[in-house]
Amino acid sequence: MNDRFLRALRREPVDRPPVWMMRQAGRYLPEYRAVRRRSDFLTMCRTPELAAEVTLQPVDILGVDAAIIFSDILVIPAAMGMDLSVDEGVGPQFSDPVRSMADLARLRDVEPEEGLRYHLDALRLTRRALNGRVPLIGFAGAPWTLFAYMTEGRGTKSFAIAKRALFAEPAFAHALLGRLADNVGRFLVAQAAAGAQALQIFDSWSGSLGPREYREFALPYLARAARIAKTSGVPVICFAPGAGWALSEIADATGCDALGVDWHTDAAWARGVADGAGTALQGNLDPTTLYAAPAVIRERTQAMLGAFDRPGYIANLGHGILPDIPVDHARAFVDAVQAWDSRAESARAPATEAPR
Repeated sequence: MNDRFLRALRREPVDRPPVWMMRQAGRYLPEYRAVRRRSDFLTMCRTPELAAEVTLQPVDILGVDAAIIFSDILVIPAAMGMDLSVDEGVGPQFSDPVRSMADLARLRDVEPEEGLRYHLDALRLTRRALNGRVPLIGFAGAPWTLFAYMTEGRGTKSFAIAKRALFAEPAFAHALLGRLADNVGRFLVAQAAAGAQALQIFDSWSGSLGPREYREFALPYLARAARIAKTSGVPVICFAPGAGWALSEIADATGCDALGVDWHTDAAWARGVADGAGTALQGNLDPTTLYAAPAVIRERTQAMLGAFDRPGYIANLGHGILPDIPVDHARAFVDAVQAWDSRAESARAPATEAPR
């Protein structure tokens, strides 16, 4: 088995960093688009055979070192009773946003083997199909990010409705966030039981909050979900793009095994945090770098590897791969990582102390 990914999560030495890409099972792959032409997005998520098929595609096509189950972070609100639709060119939408205690009362808590059985079955199918080739990652959205979608009813730039709730209705906000933290945590534990060998929590909208609001409304509930997830016994990765300033606080609060790093965050800063917290790191190439020529992609990837490479590092993008990236450019990124020799670089480079 190629277990570099799991060894890196444990901060064990590896011959080179493992590599995978967020949203790697997606629209940039012609093979994915072929499946998508036959089924709408939510049908793909809710059909275990289709979800398993597209989860495996980047492993077969690009040779990445980990698979992440094909799904969506909004499956939890949908399972709680919200009406989710995903329209091409519009994105996910809820026709019945949650904006009051009365709205909250109509939501149900999720028993994963019932309300999210299709997701767990997809994990089981994929784990069997991988047959030990690479590890399988399960995931969920963080409470604040789910809260933002659920109150806004769709993606947004200003988050005015969601943030209004934090300031005008804090009791409602804390009640919904608490419910979400518990449901996210249970869902992640169930994913591990179904075959996920690592778990990632995506707090995609963490950058929309200032430090005070992040510490009150996002971090405690991310931590609650992560602490529940850790009871599964598999490694947990926390990724909060836009909140790189809080990496140390995220590590302390969540007890996570690895910190996702976005492209805004300096590698030396992140390394200092990780060394102090005893966590692994994952990231952080700007996804738009993959628009560059393959030679430039290789050069930028090598620079990133040189900045991060040490035990406990996983190469990835600083956010999800964009849908119009050429496959050859994605392959150039993966190949550049897989050509890197950590042992050779360690022998050439003098030890340096990362700033704290």
